[in-house]
Amino acid sequence: MPSAFYSTELRHELALRSQKWARRPGMVSENSYGSMPVTVYAPSEDGSTHGNFHDDGYREICARPEWMARFEKVHTTAAKALPKTGRRWRELDSSMSSDALLMNIFCYPGVAAQSAVISMLGLEEAHQPEFGVKARVPLSNGRFDRTEVDMRLGPLLVEAKLTESDFQARAIEVVKGYRDFEAVFRKGSLPRAKGKYMAYQLIRNVLAAHATASSFCVMHDARRPDLREQWYEVMQAVKDARLRTRCKVLTWQELSAVLPASLGEFLDLKYGIVPPGASASLCRAECSLD
Repeated sequence: MPSAFYSTELRHELALRSQKWARRPGMVSENSYGSMPVTVYAPSEDGSTHGNFHDDGYREICARPEWMARFEKVHTTAAKALPKTGRRWRELDSSMSSDALLMNIFCYPGVAAQSAVISMLGLEEAHQPEFGVKARVPLSNGRFDRTEVDMRLGPLLVEAKLTESDFQARAIEVVKGYRDFEAVFRKGSLPRAKGKYMAYQLIRNVLAAHATASSFCVMHDARRPDLREQWYEVMQAVKDARLRTRCKVLTWQELSAVLPASLGEFLDLKYGIVPPGASASLCRAECSLD
């Protein structure tokens, strides 16, 4: 199946779940225009809660200015896709935001320090999550690519995915402009089409891990096997076996198996994310996009 199929199916399920979630008491939300509306949430009137976040996690976010700064990123399609409400919609307001999902998990009290989570991520100790970190990937011209990495946990870089269609593509000449590109990859083995390297974000983040002696993890939804296939396509082109072992992939479902019960219930109801082998809560019989 093409990536568009899996992405569309997941967006449809999340849209249905959001319609139900938005009807909970105290929710402040709007729907985007179009046949498959995306729900966006705003903070409550007193600012203590936000419909797109678990209450406990949102309190932690509000208490840390460096985390709260992530709300400065404006929703890129709000002007065309969302109703005018007098409030500037942010990317983290969207029910489809992978960054919001990432923060819901790792900003929840105690999760980043939980031994089972630390072990699952291949870390030796707890680290404070940093979001939107500038990777500083070296370029051949002596400069750096300062594109953001979704999260850093000490020596671990994380790329989060949810409903995004793929890992983007970039012109071959642009990708060849990274200083360590040919040293890290067997370039003939990387997926490419129409003059572009596919899965560009994976290539860039593996290069970031190489340059900083870090590990790298892709977190994606188990309902997106297409993303995992793209991951393996890139990994088989990495020359150094030691670097390959520092690169890993983890599903939200696998991670949910070791999370606190309250957060697990939130992820089930809002995203349909449950541990492998478990059944997610139903939503289709109670929700409609019509």
